[in-house]
Amino acid sequence: MALVLVTGGSGFIGHHLVEVLRAHGQRVRVLDVRAPAAANADVEYAHGSVLDGAAVDAAVAGVDQVYHLAGLPGMWVADKQAFHEVNCRGTEIVLAAAMKRGVSRFLHCSTESILFPYSDLNGVPAEEALQPADAMPGAYTHSKSLAEHCAAKAAAAGFPLVIGTPTMPIGSADHNLTPPTAMLWYFLQKKVQPHLNFLVNLVDVRDVAMGLVLAMERGRIGQRYILGGDCVRLGQILRMMSAMSSRRQFPVVVPGKIAELSAIMLEYLSDHVTHRPPNGTAEGVRIALAASDLSIDKARTELGYAPRPIEPVLRETITHLLARGGALASSAIEHHALSSRAS
Repeated sequence: MALVLVTGGSGFIGHHLVEVLRAHGQRVRVLDVRAPAAANADVEYAHGSVLDGAAVDAAVAGVDQVYHLAGLPGMWVADKQAFHEVNCRGTEIVLAAAMKRGVSRFLHCSTESILFPYSDLNGVPAEEALQPADAMPGAYTHSKSLAEHCAAKAAAAGFPLVIGTPTMPIGSADHNLTPPTAMLWYFLQKKVQPHLNFLVNLVDVRDVAMGLVLAMERGRIGQRYILGGDCVRLGQILRMMSAMSSRRQFPVVVPGKIAELSAIMLEYLSDHVTHRPPNGTAEGVRIALAASDLSIDKARTELGYAPRPIEPVLRETITHLLARGGALASSAIEHHALSSRAS
């Protein structure tokens, strides 16, 4: 039986991916700096960072396939260089080890946050274009774009690599509050909900995990597959959340320029005064303002990807968050912003 490596396998998407692989009878090894929330006797855990070349090489040894999910998400860290180190350099290190070891298939997990409908794409849809890293709106997206360029270069050179691009995954088992879940929790706490009414593409994390496996099994080398769900305005999501939580809340739309200026000030205070995550970043606002309805048609047609409707998992997520209530760490809440996006 082939051995599969999942970097970042202890994370939100990674945990669900491991479960799908196990259900398919695969032997799984996880490389992560954090141990899985629940240990499984049939899952091999290797403690280590993707920045540790020796740890990565050891983790790749004997592996047939690699799912590379490890990364630094969110929109703010005190040391902005950390985004480049983990997301870009970490990808380079994992790719180099996998190529050296001759793995048969490699899946690079990217993010929708680097896909924008620029006017200079020469008619190529945002879903298909390899967009310039220098055009990204901040340090996080710049690092993720560079990582995808590394992956695309490897595929162009003949390495058997595909790219899976989740949108904003949610679900009830998000113990560490990834950006989409943190965004929902942020708004649940607010009676008055100032927000940017941007397009939000929510997707059940279980569908993302299955989509990644389908991309690994059926995806064409060098191709990107968007793994999304329902695309709606944030205002509609907030109204659904209010009904689901039985809370009377009042969404208030904030103009984009005001949101961006506010985020710049909040970020400046975090960078130079508090050294704590702000409740908004300029990069997050810019991503939100440029959001578009990304098509999942290629994933449906080529992979058989079939995401379920988002309302049931949104209800599950809201119920789970309300049940956890005060157990949610305030530091995790503050780490994510009004316009935070998934990674």
